Amino acid sequence: MLITIICCIFLSVALFSGLGLYSLLPKKDEVLERLGKMLPEKAVPATVTLTEVKPWWKITIENLGAQMPVAPREHSKYTKMLEAAGLRSESLYLFIGSKLALALILPALFVFFYAVPRGVLMETQSLLYITALVIIGFLLPSVWLTYKVKNRKIEIFHTLPDILDLLTVCVEAGLGIDAALNRTCDTPQFEGNPLAEELKTAARQIRAGKPRSDALNDMAERTMVDDIEAFVTMLVQTERFGTSLSLALRVHSDSLRTKRRQIAEEKAAKTAVKILFPLLFFIFPALMIVLIGPAFFKLTDIFK
Repeated sequence: MLITIICCIFLSVALFSGLGLYSLLPKKDEVLERLGKMLPEKAVPATVTLTEVKPWWKITIENLGAQMPVAPREHSKYTKMLEAAGLRSESLYLFIGSKLALALILPALFVFFYAVPRGVLMETQSLLYITALVIIGFLLPSVWLTYKVKNRKIEIFHTLPDILDLLTVCVEAGLGIDAALNRTCDTPQFEGNPLAEELKTAARQIRAGKPRSDALNDMAERTMVDDIEAFVTMLVQTERFGTSLSLALRVHSDSLRTKRRQIAEEKAAKTAVKILFPLLFFIFPALMIVLIGPAFFKLTDIFK
């Protein structure tokens, strides 16, 4: 038994020592590694794909959405909402097809995994469940899209004053509005921000030759944010009338911060009313039981 314990301890120490020293051992000769870095790398022929390779399920859903009749009004509404959510307008048929696919898949799962094995397919309750699942599956993508649009609008609204401050600094430093937009979009602070991405798109359109007012108006239509529309209107009017751009940006940024503070104060004022119902239905009953419970039991003992 003692020999077994000694062997186990020896193997454990050897194993941990080997693991600790393995990281210190040279994996490759340093001279060969440096020479390998100096040698020119072999050019790998790049294959240029002009079209995106889509998976089969996405192609199936898009074909399903293309076959679904949609009114022009709904078509335009869904396109604007997809652009406001940060998605491409080419995803319209994928979105419509997902509505139809979920309306078919959810009831099918219920039928094959619950109704058919239990033999309750033709009962009234099962038919109601199937109808509810069809409606839920059809409306679920719209709910998700509305939620995504709302969150993106809130993020853009909270980012706009900071971007306006940076634009003001760039303009006061002597940059033009186009160069200031490019410099603001390239700031690491706003990397991945939806407003910075929209400004990048507008800056690319301006560099491609599109008039600045049209590019900015298109950005306001894509975002569907009222403050962006006011910002674009301010820029267009400042360019048209020749007023001070830095002063206009500073005043607009201050007004947006005031509006943001007022919204926060409004939400704080509503908190007292919103917290009343949880207090009334959850906190007060438990508090009354804790306070009145002992007195109630004492009274019952007295009047026995």
